[in-house]
Amino acid sequence: MLSTSTLVLLVGVAFLSGIGITAVGPGGVFVTVALFAFTDVPSSTVAGTALTTFVVTGLLGSYTYYRSGELRTRAGKRLATIVTVPSVVGAVVGALANAALSTAAFGSLLTGFTVLVGTSIVYRERRSLGAKWSVDPDLPAGASVFAALAFAIGVLCGLLGVGGPVVTVPVLVLLGVTMLDALAVAQVQSVFLSAFAAATYVTQGAISLPLVALVGVPELVGVVVGWRVAHRVDASRLKAVLGVTLVAAGVGLAVT
Repeated sequence: MLSTSTLVLLVGVAFLSGIGITAVGPGGVFVTVALFAFTDVPSSTVAGTALTTFVVTGLLGSYTYYRSGELRTRAGKRLATIVTVPSVVGAVVGALANAALSTAAFGSLLTGFTVLVGTSIVYRERRSLGAKWSVDPDLPAGASVFAALAFAIGVLCGLLGVGGPVVTVPVLVLLGVTMLDALAVAQVQSVFLSAFAAATYVTQGAISLPLVALVGVPELVGVVVGWRVAHRVDASRLKAVLGVTLVAAGVGLAVT
């Protein structure tokens, strides 16, 4: 039984995570971190529960970005397809591999991942680094690059129970995709990646429906807020704050 303070904390983290998902991409990882740090459920349940909430946040996020036009274009739909399909396969592979992880190993990987993502965000924002390469998804070679990276992202997300946007958005921006387009594509990817990975966890009985409801509802509210923020606030400021928070969360996990 969770204490009142823990329940309030999880709701607050989930709301902020929802904002991060649609405002800058990396955001859902905070739900995974919070479930691991503040509940006593197994690591597989942490991953399965978090991924289940990312299905609904992805659906709502996709709708918001369709409404604002990013997912109405032919290019947006094509890129979403190229990124989503291989990531789904990778997510299932990652979810199956999770069963072989001990709680300690899961915690170490989640900690390292959180710190790495946070550090990379802070570094890139301090250095004002934009796209490093320009890869054209309309060319066969370019589409292959996006597909290969999407598969790897799917494995990582399925293994650790973190949403696709946390990795996909920075990678797409690095390859020359605009921030808003990257956010839009990542929402679509999140729906299918999370759904297939979560289905794998269902077969293991590793999903807590009460926790899904507890963190899923405030996440959805945050998703709408984050979408509005993404269209009104300089993304570099948001990413810098998010990066520092991710590093702090990772350090906190390491000492707990």
